[in-house]
Amino acid sequence: MKKVELGLTGQYVSQVSLGCMTMGTSTDEPASARILDAYLDAGGDFLDTANCYAWWAPDATGGESESLLGRLLKGRRDRVFLATKVSAGITDLPAARAARHPDGTVDWAGVERTFEGAGAAVIEREVDRSLRRLGADHIDLYYVHVDDRRVPLEETLSALDSLVRAGKVRYIGWSNVRTWRLERIRSLALANGWASPVAVQVQHSYLRPTGADVPSIAGAELLDWLSLHPDVSLAAYSSLLRGIYDDAVYRESTPVWRSYAGPDSDARLAAVAKVASALGASGNQVALAWLLHHGVIPLIGPRTWEHYESIAPAFTLELPDELLSVLDNA
Repeated sequence: MKKVELGLTGQYVSQVSLGCMTMGTSTDEPASARILDAYLDAGGDFLDTANCYAWWAPDATGGESESLLGRLLKGRRDRVFLATKVSAGITDLPAARAARHPDGTVDWAGVERTFEGAGAAVIEREVDRSLRRLGADHIDLYYVHVDDRRVPLEETLSALDSLVRAGKVRYIGWSNVRTWRLERIRSLALANGWASPVAVQVQHSYLRPTGADVPSIAGAELLDWLSLHPDVSLAAYSSLLRGIYDDAVYRESTPVWRSYAGPDSDARLAAVAKVASALGASGNQVALAWLLHHGVIPLIGPRTWEHYESIAPAFTLELPDELLSVLDNA
C-alpha cells in the first residue's frame, strides 16, 4: 500500500485508513484481529477510532474499540499511526439511545445534547482514559470529534496544545466541522503558536451530496479550501457510503442515500458501473480507487472479514487515464 504525507508534517501514513469503529462490538475480537492483521500485512498503518465507539451497540457504553485495539496492538504499537477522538463521548446514555430510532433515522440534536464537548477539563480527562484503554503512551492524531461551539476555541486549542507539549499527542485534527470554523481554528492556532490541525475528517465519497448542507459532509467550499491549504489533509469517512455502489436495492433503502439521490448521482453511478465493468472490479473498489487518485485518505470500516476482503483489491487498483476521465467528467 502506498504512503502519503499527512498535511505538511513530514509524517507519512498509509493511503487507506482502517476505521475501527465497530471493533469490540458488532465486529467481534477474532474478526477484528483477522482484519487488522491483513491490513497491516498489506502495508497499512493508519488506524482510526474514538473514545465513544461504539456506545450505540447493544450492551456497549463507549470505549470498546479503544480497549480492543489496546489488546490487539500489544507488542506492536510502533507499527501503527494511531488516531482517536474526543468530544462525542456520551454523558446520558438512555437519552442518546432514545434519539436513535428503530427505522434507522437519528435525532442528531437529541444525541448531540448528550455529548461531553471539547472543554479543557474533558480533553485532559479523556486523553488519559484513551491512553489507558489503548495501552499507549501517546496518540499520534487526536481529533475533536464533533465541533463544539459552546466552548471558546481558545480553550480547546490551548488544551490540545498542552497535550502536544506534554508528549501525549503528536498531532491534532478536527472532524465534522464547517469550513469557516476550520479557517478560524487554523488561524487562531497559528497566531498563538499552538498546534494546528493537520487533518480534517468528514464524510466524503465519489458521489456528490445533493441534500441540505451539513458540517459532516464535505461540500464544494471545504474541498476548495483544502486545495489551497495543503497543511491539512482530508481523511474521508463513509468513503463507500456503506457500500451503495454495488447494491441498488440496499441503496434505495438506506438513509444515507437521501443526501445523494438525484440525477447527478445517477450519472456518476453509471460511470462507476462502466469503469468497474472495464476493469473487472466492483463499484466499491472503483469508488475507493478514485478517492486515492485524488489525494484523499479514505477510511474503510469493514464490519466483517468478507467486507474487508471485498474492499482490499482497491488498495492497488490502477485507473487508466481514459477511465479516470469517465469518472471525473460524469
